[in-house]
Amino acid sequence: SGFYGRPWSMDQRKVLFQWMQHWGLNTYLYGPKDDLKHRLLWREVYSPEEEGQLRTLIVEAQSRGLRFVYALSPGQDIVFSSSCDLTLLKRKLRQVSDLGCQAFAILFDDIDHSMCQADSEAFTSFAHAQVTVTNEIYRFLGNPLFIFYCGSLCSPSVSKSPYLQTVGEDLLPNITVIWTGSKVISRKLSLESLAEVESVLQRPPLIWDNLHANDYDSRRLFLGPFKGREPQLKNHLRGLLLNPNCEFEANYIPLHTLGSWHRAGKEDTKGRQNTRTDQRASVPTSHCKTPDRSDCPSTFRGTSTVAKLPVFPLNSSSPPSSPTKVSGEREGREWEKRKSYQSSWSTCGWRSGQKAQVRGLCGGKGLLSESQVRLLVGLHYLPHEHGPSAQKLLQDLTWLKTNCQLVSTNSKKVDEWRGRASRFLSLCEDIAQLHCSVVGGNNRAVLYDLYPYVWDLRNTALVAKAFICWLGCGKTTGADQLGVESEPWAFKGGVSGEVQMLLPVGSSSELFTHPPPLFPTTRLYNIRPYHSKDKVLYRMVRQLHLRTQGGPESSAAHPDVIGDRCLGPCLALCPEYSFILEDELGVCGCVLGILDVRSFAKRCQASWIPAMRDKYPPKMNGTHPNTQDLIQLMEEDQGEYPDSLLYHFPSQLRLDALPELVDISISRTLLTALLTALKANGSQGVFCEVQPTDRQRLEFLTKLGFLEILRGEARSREGVVLGRLL
Repeated sequence: SGFYGRPWSMDQRKVLFQWMQHWGLNTYLYGPKDDLKHRLLWREVYSPEEEGQLRTLIVEAQSRGLRFVYALSPGQDIVFSSSCDLTLLKRKLRQVSDLGCQAFAILFDDIDHSMCQADSEAFTSFAHAQVTVTNEIYRFLGNPLFIFYCGSLCSPSVSKSPYLQTVGEDLLPNITVIWTGSKVISRKLSLESLAEVESVLQRPPLIWDNLHANDYDSRRLFLGPFKGREPQLKNHLRGLLLNPNCEFEANYIPLHTLGSWHRAGKEDTKGRQNTRTDQRASVPTSHCKTPDRSDCPSTFRGTSTVAKLPVFPLNSSSPPSSPTKVSGEREGREWEKRKSYQSSWSTCGWRSGQKAQVRGLCGGKGLLSESQVRLLVGLHYLPHEHGPSAQKLLQDLTWLKTNCQLVSTNSKKVDEWRGRASRFLSLCEDIAQLHCSVVGGNNRAVLYDLYPYVWDLRNTALVAKAFICWLGCGKTTGADQLGVESEPWAFKGGVSGEVQMLLPVGSSSELFTHPPPLFPTTRLYNIRPYHSKDKVLYRMVRQLHLRTQGGPESSAAHPDVIGDRCLGPCLALCPEYSFILEDELGVCGCVLGILDVRSFAKRCQASWIPAMRDKYPPKMNGTHPNTQDLIQLMEEDQGEYPDSLLYHFPSQLRLDALPELVDISISRTLLTALLTALKANGSQGVFCEVQPTDRQRLEFLTKLGFLEILRGEARSREGVVLGRLL
């Protein structure tokens, strides 16, 4: 393994060897960058225990008919002219040779290209230093199969590069040279470019293919097929090493299709041995830069292979346990408690009457369906292109956002907008179901390798879905709904990143990049705009108030009083900035926003406060003594904030979620949906008032980029005001 990240386990490598043997791959290169004794501590020999593990790996590879190549990366701090360093390098490789290894590689990638003073005096160039040491090590080991990786120092061009010319002229002819292609991550490899490399290196190159390497972007995964390399290339190479995803289980399709590529055209060359075709599922890598991208249409290949993948059979009959595990009896009680105000899971009012949105509790579906595998692969395809599902997602989101003004017109194009919106929302729901199915599978190794990626995209899709629902309600003024204007490959994150950057708050990375929960859950969530039929919110906030405040039922005589204080003004005067969070059991959270606090306060004084005084007269018989206290607080809530605050943070939010909501990322996603709407209508900043004792909420908002801007000045109470710019 040669990528940056957690090295694969011994058991995973053994499984890899089985795959390679079955698919006709024949070479494995060991060089995980995070193996300290491979790179950082390359001078240190392996301990007896480490020797035993490495010997086992070598024997296992050889028993499968594979060539095991041991790679070392001394380039970070080696002094090429130091006899001591050269002795330590020989000692290290001799130790591995004594374990039965018969092939080696020395890697000089991802290093500083300048030389120390001692090396500058001893060698004429950086290439001269590397080649001299490599030749001596090669002779010392007895002329074994030896690979030299120099990186891509090809300035000003391949044919005119002094570095490559020195390597070609001075490196011993039997030493193989690695080449990544014209770029660190090459979309295609052509015969013409390889011919140029072969000419300057004076030998056919060994391709180090970073097509599926994902260690340069923690939000990307590449499940697509090995493509863009014609089978005819094999006759012009000494071999090809495929640098895989960091996540072991993600490499089934890449390696399977690499084997297919290797076997392609074999009938035409039957009877001829091509000793230069060292196909492999190796893992050496360079720390890749973000690749160039293009918007060429993609194709989905290897359909029959995908449908039979043994690596993806996720049995959903046994959902994972979690800290919030609910017994059947308790779950039944919770359902009875919440089904009375179960919403229809309608994504938006304009979508009512279309297909039902509730798809049932996730679980018990067995293996991933072929359509789900297609969706999974299409959303995590290749560095330079997306699969069909991802293309559709991005194209529809872009079109819906650009043409949102159609919603407010009476033209026939409104139907087109709503039709594309329904298709987009259905795809977002499929992504949520995919997340649920992956989490519910029995193959836990697959789950934990893929989970961060399907979870990340699920959350981003929830925000995008809520945004399109909000646009469909005709609430936008068109102030800033277009998001960040940028080429789609100019930022990281793959599909998740591109969807993010199409949203008004897309440049706020802290809203989208946060670690997944430790305990995955199969619970389905939905975020949608508030609807006037959502009467359940009052009951939800009253229950939350009683749990947090304790004491007797203070609203027995007037059950609406807490809801009227916490939610009423926003729901009555600016419902377009209220979003609802649902799961399979019903409403489980909400977030409310105010676009312009100044004008909102005036409207409250003019209409809402008088209405509340009429609803709760002071001398009404049976009024609970605490009711009047709450009414007084309700009036105080509409007090003035300092101009210095509202100048930078004209908008306000309130977040309420039931304590049962353990996945904190869903609360972040809910809040992001509101910030998206506020930003779309021109808000430049938002604030939230929190009590100092509510440390959990303070920490939650701080992680989302909110900073403390006022303390003890929030309408003469002991509140803390947190704000963030949009």
